[in-house]
Amino acid sequence: MKKFTQDELENFNRHLQGIPPAEVIQWVIDNCNRPVVTTNFRPYEAAILHACADILPTIKVIWCDTGYNTPQTYRHAKEVIDKLHLNVKLYMPLQTAAHRDALFGGIPQVDHPDHIEFTQQVKLEPFQRAMGEQDPDVWFTNLRKGQTAFRDSIGILSYSKDGILKVSPFYHWSDEKLDNYLAAHSLPNEFKYFDPTKVLTNRECGLHA
Repeated sequence: MKKFTQDELENFNRHLQGIPPAEVIQWVIDNCNRPVVTTNFRPYEAAILHACADILPTIKVIWCDTGYNTPQTYRHAKEVIDKLHLNVKLYMPLQTAAHRDALFGGIPQVDHPDHIEFTQQVKLEPFQRAMGEQDPDVWFTNLRKGQTAFRDSIGILSYSKDGILKVSPFYHWSDEKLDNYLAAHSLPNEFKYFDPTKVLTNRECGLHA
């Protein structure tokens, strides 16, 4: 995918604000070579997975499973994967949760020195390994305005720390609009989700900021 200047990125973001997600995805797919979509099967993830797979059924879906998901999330993931026939590329930490819990004594609090290493092991390393192996030129994600202070500062198009074009087609959508999207496409949702690296819903995990 062509590398955009900051001015081009800002112009695109202004233009794309009112464009339907499916049209944004189609435009990007038509102009890139190695797109991926990432997911952790948190609430409303079924929307971005459906929207991307509807346009490119073979798109690679990177799932970095921390090993600490709730039973509800694992069941939800299976339901969405089966329903949408997703091409999932699963990545997990190099250590098991039991091994890590023995070393850390459980999940470290966010203000504990061990939390940095914990986050590296369960989220950042698997994600970096996934992106290195899949080598995408475009990264679809379901970031939305209003989730965190950092996410409020980007747009539908932004660049990752590694220079990969991130595309967030539902960036300006509210929960209500996403509820309607899920209902219209008979897609499930699941709210019993837990991210051991964030704890607080408005805290960045390190993949994006």
